[in-house]
Amino acid sequence: MLSIVNIILPVFALIFAGYALRKLNILSVSACTELNRFVVYLALPALMIDVMISSPWSDFYQPGFLLAFELAVAIIFVTVLAWRWLQTRNLAESSYANTGYIGLPLCALSFGAENLAPAMVGAVLTVSVNFAVSIVLIETSTQKNQSALKSAGNVLRSLFKNPLILAPLFAGAVSASGMQLPFGVVQSIKLLGGAASPCALVAIGLFLALKQEPTNVPLSAGLVLLKLLVQPLIAWYLAFHVFDMPPIWAKSAVLLSALPTGTGPFMLAELYRRGGGIASRTILLSTFGAVASLSFWLAILN
Repeated sequence: MLSIVNIILPVFALIFAGYALRKLNILSVSACTELNRFVVYLALPALMIDVMISSPWSDFYQPGFLLAFELAVAIIFVTVLAWRWLQTRNLAESSYANTGYIGLPLCALSFGAENLAPAMVGAVLTVSVNFAVSIVLIETSTQKNQSALKSAGNVLRSLFKNPLILAPLFAGAVSASGMQLPFGVVQSIKLLGGAASPCALVAIGLFLALKQEPTNVPLSAGLVLLKLLVQPLIAWYLAFHVFDMPPIWAKSAVLLSALPTGTGPFMLAELYRRGGGIASRTILLSTFGAVASLSFWLAILN
């Protein structure tokens, strides 16, 4: 039990620190935006590059993990999408795990910093595949008269402007070429990467402290139950009983699936002015609810 507390406490203590600093007005409303930009454009890409250039390319090839993680996401995603479509004909509300901001530090504390490959793959899948699918669906919903080619162009531009996509592409190219980066460059990347986890967790706290839009609380609560209970259960079954993968990858697939909803859905909903209230409330409830769900799965997996 003590080991679980030692894993969970540092993660949520930093989230609470950000929350408290905003509520006490020590950090301003703009601090959330600026810190988030630092994480997205510098710290998290640096961490991705550091992990990927330090590991053999073959370490990241785990099709069983990819299938278990993505199928768990897809089942919940399609269920929610179909239900919301029947209710509102709105494709804007979607959710996926906070793999980059919470998943990386949580996996580092749970399995060791040397075992971050599964969390890294999960983060790349989240910001590429899941983010792309969300954009495609929203573009389809909001620009019905737009050509398929133009919609595809919008999606590709959004993805290739994302530093969390560019960073693993760069790291993959470096690893594949066998090129060695200069020592000073590597050390700079490591310094920036070391700031990713604490800054990301504080940024989540700042975000949660912002004023929440009025929304349907029972609806958000239902989405949270699906995210924190059903999705990791599906991932556990697929990772341990269907697909073959190393134990550390199976455990990571479950733990990453049990993470709270990420801030990506809120940013997309705000961008397209669709479902922002539901997204922000779901993120808030799932983040606090994740304390219990992650503690449960850590006890089961360890």
